[in-house]
Amino acid sequence: MAAKLKKGDKVVVLTGKDKGRKGEIALVNPSENKAVVEGVNMAIRHTRQTQTEQGGRVQKAMPIDLSNLALVDKNGKATRVGFRVEEGKKVRYAKTTGEVI
Repeated sequence: MAAKLKKGDKVVVLTGKDKGRKGEIALVNPSENKAVVEGVNMAIRHTRQTQTEQGGRVQKAMPIDLSNLALVDKNGKATRVGFRVEEGKKVRYAKTTGEVI
C-alpha cells in the first residue's frame, strides 16, 4: 500500500499529550507504522560526555503512531489523504480541498 504520509509533510497531532500541535515529518518508519515529527512528542535523553560533545540532558523527538497524525491542507486544517490517477501517474490529494499534494 502506498504511503499516505511522507517525509516533509506538514501534519497535526490528533490525540495524546501533544494534541493540536503542528510540525513537519522528519522520519517515517512504515514497518513500525510510526513517524518522527519535529517538536512533537519530546522526551529527555541523558547522554554521556565525549571528547567532541558536551554531555547532559538532551531533548529528542520520539516516534508517534501514524494513526495519530493528519495532513494539514492549504487552509491549515486536518485532512485525510486520498489517491487518484492523473495523467498516468498516481498522486496523493487532500480530501477536504481536492488539491494535489
